Amino acid sequence: MRCDVHNIAGEITGQIDLDESVWGIEPHISVMHQALLRQLANARKGTHNTLTRGQVRGGGRKPWRQKGTGRARQGSIRSPQWKGGGVVWGPHPRSYVQAMPRKMRRLAIRSALSAKLRDERLTVVEGLMEIEPRTKIMKSILEKLPLGRSTLIVVPERVDVIIKAAGNLPEIETIQASVLNVRDLLKYDRLMVTREAIAVIEGLWALPEAKRAPSKWKLARMAARGQDIPEIAVAADEGITHA
Repeated sequence: MRCDVHNIAGEITGQIDLDESVWGIEPHISVMHQALLRQLANARKGTHNTLTRGQVRGGGRKPWRQKGTGRARQGSIRSPQWKGGGVVWGPHPRSYVQAMPRKMRRLAIRSALSAKLRDERLTVVEGLMEIEPRTKIMKSILEKLPLGRSTLIVVPERVDVIIKAAGNLPEIETIQASVLNVRDLLKYDRLMVTREAIAVIEGLWALPEAKRAPSKWKLARMAARGQDIPEIAVAADEGITHA
């Protein structure tokens, strides 16, 4: 799997080989959705709190006698129906943390990356890390590249030059490849990755060779449906046979 590489002038200077286990899988929408909900939930602090009638200060004396006033009976001015009273079934501090298996988290990242490439919303660029830290320069570079309404720039490591150059541009965000997440990948319309960041991404998210071949039950199901068997599965099967 190959992808065009652009320079900062917007010209195609060559191509780069991409790992198919990262950029070429069928996106799992449900897994990406679950990972997004988990990330948003885990970001909540959960410190919200309300006071019950027993926690509100005051209200220890009965406001008026039980009978003979013609008014409704009341036992405390801190009852929920009173202004300034306690809250019934209000929120209290809690944890919103959701668990998700590691394999599913990794699958969500690879699905989001593959979706960007499939939808032609991935731009690989070289020479971006040598620019001057000026907003004007970054804006001119972005205008020459095939970008969308919003862009996520992925760099291999913290690069202050790019952060300063893109910091004042609306709908432009810079992120390190090591902290890529589903929320940012889905939030931004376009993904711009430096050539150096491609290696970091594939080093983190690519599947090892042993896990790339489909399992036996999946191969049997594909054969029953008349689907083509992947070459890597055929090679793995031949290796087992000859052994």
